[in-house]
Amino acid sequence: MSGATRPRVAVVVPVYRNAATLAPLAERLAAALEGRPWRLRLVIDASPDDSAEVAVALGAADPRIAVTGLPVNVGQHAALVQGLAAEPDADVWVCLDADLQDPPEAVPLLLERLAEGDVEAVFGGRRGAYESPLRRFTGTVHRRVAARLTGLPPDAGAFLALGPRVREAVLAAQAPSVVLAVGLARRPVTSLPVVRDPRPEGRSAWTARARLAQSARSLAWALRRR
Repeated sequence: MSGATRPRVAVVVPVYRNAATLAPLAERLAAALEGRPWRLRLVIDASPDDSAEVAVALGAADPRIAVTGLPVNVGQHAALVQGLAAEPDADVWVCLDADLQDPPEAVPLLLERLAEGDVEAVFGGRRGAYESPLRRFTGTVHRRVAARLTGLPPDAGAFLALGPRVREAVLAAQAPSVVLAVGLARRPVTSLPVVRDPRPEGRSAWTARARLAQSARSLAWALRRR
């Protein structure tokens, strides 16, 4: 199938303290999506490092890379929503972290599964020893509770491909979690196992307290919306 007839793909990446990984992310994504029409939207979430400068330079070198700069830090999920809203002309959308834990090479797998037509969102199901045992345990507990509340796959995280109706539902939901907004869209979804990589450098911006607060806030929102 030629690039002219393949769906237009918008990859939305929230960026916070990811200056070192943006160039390899763009390079790996371009290789993974070769032959497809694609656009990369980097949403700089008031990052205190050089992420904005790196992103602007990448955009200057490749017109397929666009940058949205946020004046205040809004968090991963709100940044994803702003990025999704900024790409109205795509046919399918991908949410991807900037830290390279979710491999860009897995994006075509999600797109191919979505293209089969029986589901409207495909998650990269979390696998691998990509963070400490305690963080993996607490994340697993959160995802299992979320699955009970929304019908999501129990391994669903923020690496996913979604179609137009799910994107519209996410934009309308004003949710604290894009993942839970997808679940409560009540559209058919699935997941594919994707082995996450350890963080190549640096530490997660999510402290234990921030992770707990985000989990409680998003699960409470989902409970109210059931």
